[in-house]
This record gives sequence, structure tokens and C-alpha cells, in this order.
Amino acid sequence: MRHVLILCTGNSARSILGEAVINQLGAGRLQGYSAGSQPRGQPHPLALETLRAAGWPVAGYRSKSWDEFVGPDAPPLDLVITVCDSAAAEACPYFPGRAVKAHWSLPDPPAAGDEAAQRARFAAVFEALQTRVSALLKLPDAAWDAPDFAARVQAIHDGLV
Repeated sequence: MRHVLILCTGNSARSILGEAVINQLGAGRLQGYSAGSQPRGQPHPLALETLRAAGWPVAGYRSKSWDEFVGPDAPPLDLVITVCDSAAAEACPYFPGRAVKAHWSLPDPPAAGDEAAQRARFAAVFEALQTRVSALLKLPDAAWDAPDFAARVQAIHDGLV
């Protein structure tokens, strides 16, 4: 089982969707988590609505600090993916495990404008995350231990944008 942490500043929209996508598509191979440097305290309602519309479970998702992933009881992380540019620019704490890092820049759904624009952006980000995680799952298990793993994960994003 590989452990993947999705980071965003507020941990309410993109990172929540990322955690859900990893857990849904990667069931049995990947365990997804999400966190933020400045968590908002709860998932954005449209993030949960997006998951519900796909028929995915929404129980248990919460907005949390990345501090939960730095202590001795934290899961050893294999991969940390930032999904917002501001989180990518922040100095991340030390995470247990090998914690290879990549940045998949995705637009912030709540910043899209009115509710219709936000819904459209949530759907687009959800689809983009599904595409990227599907590509991540196509990598052979040995790739996770290869020296170029970070570059390969980054190329998933760069090749799809």
C-alpha cells in the first residue's frame, strides 16, 4: 500500500477531491489523505456535492492541518502532491517516509465566480484529478522506488495540461 498526501492551503476543495479520487480509484493500492497549511475547518459543500453526484461516499472527509502528518503516528508518505500554487510555494514540513513531491496545479473552484461557474470548475477539477490518478495507477510498482519517480509523477501533470 502506497500513501499519498494531497496538499492545498485550505484543504476544503481540490485536496478533498484528490483524497477521494485516490481512495476510490486506488483502492487496494493507494491510500489517500489530504491536508492544508491553513485548513478552513470543513470541506466546501460543492466538493462533497461533486463526490455525491459521482455516487462516491462523502463520510469522513474533513479539513485538517498538515501537522497531522508529521508526528510519529503519521503514516509514512510515499508521495506528496500539491494542487494549489500557494501551497506549492510554501515550505512544507518534514513528512515521515520518503515523501517524493510533485505539483499538479489546478484552478481553485470556489474562486470561479458565481455558483454555476463554481460547479463547472469543481466538475473540471474532479475530472482532471481522475485522469491524473488513473495515469499514476498505470505506473508499475517498481516506478515508485525509482530515482526518477518525482519526475514521472510531475510528467503526468505536465503532459495533461
